[in-house]
Amino acid sequence: MTQGTLDWTVETREGLRLIAPIGRVDETTATEFAERLAEEIAKAASDGHKRLAIDLAEIEYMSSRGLRGLTLAQRQSADSGITIVLARPNQIMREILAISRYDKVFQVFDDIDGI
Repeated sequence: MTQGTLDWTVETREGLRLIAPIGRVDETTATEFAERLAEEIAKAASDGHKRLAIDLAEIEYMSSRGLRGLTLAQRQSADSGITIVLARPNQIMREILAISRYDKVFQVFDDIDGI
């Protein structure tokens, strides 16, 4: 991974598109993060998936701009009939989600198998 970009893995499971960004979601990557979420929502909708899971295990940090990207993605997904869930937040992401109360906005799963 180069500085200022995110790496992504994508997987599909029964009715679920699972995406996993890797790196930091900060001022240099927040726009890329939001745009990629929008692309993944559109892809999930076109493939007939009803859920999009964002695996947070490899996110080192997320700024308020990254959280805004999650908010925008949630709005877009609702318009597309897709539910976004968050999975496997590491300790840093758990704290960020709790402080921002996003753990009350999104359903959060401790593991991927439980989704």
